[in-house]
Amino acid sequence: MTFPKLVLFINSLIPITLLLWDVYHKRVGPNPLEFATRTTGMLALVFLCLALAVTPLRNIFGINSLVKFRRMLGLFAFFYGSLHLLTYVWFDRGFNVLSVGPDVVKRPFILVGMTAFVLMVPLAITSTNKMVKRLGGKRWAMLHRLVYLGAIAGVVHFWMLVKSDTRLPFTFAFIVFFLLGYRLLLKYSPPATPNTSTTLFPRD
Repeated sequence: MTFPKLVLFINSLIPITLLLWDVYHKRVGPNPLEFATRTTGMLALVFLCLALAVTPLRNIFGINSLVKFRRMLGLFAFFYGSLHLLTYVWFDRGFNVLSVGPDVVKRPFILVGMTAFVLMVPLAITSTNKMVKRLGGKRWAMLHRLVYLGAIAGVVHFWMLVKSDTRLPFTFAFIVFFLLGYRLLLKYSPPATPNTSTTLFPRD
């Protein structure tokens, strides 16, 4: 692992370290379980947005080295999404997996959140160089377009969960749709030079 990636890795673990520290010292308000669930969900969205922002930032500022960090950011989005799901199965369902299905059907916001997580699973599984070679560049890129559906589902899940103050869900919605709009513009606008790439998801 290169030094910049090591720095990113350590910094990406700081949020969960601080969360565990605050939970241990009971600094998370009257409902620590809800706080942990919402925090891990928001962290998943934050890292997902950071991963999606790599290509636009790379193209706008010409910093090609940013692409090296996209995979790690995406995997941390999946990591925090997994923790978010774990808090639900643990705190809400008491590890009663059989009760998850009926609860998903009964509560639409959980169905949307579960959809977002399921869409992220194949992206995490196929994030290795070996899987890229096995799938082929085109099929891999097409599969990884699911990231936007996952991000949109995650934002909708957050919006459905919030009862009154919707500023944060709408902020995430603006970021995701801005990044999606940039990708669509990049794809369908004519290239500025013959060498301009319109690949949505270039490999690391």
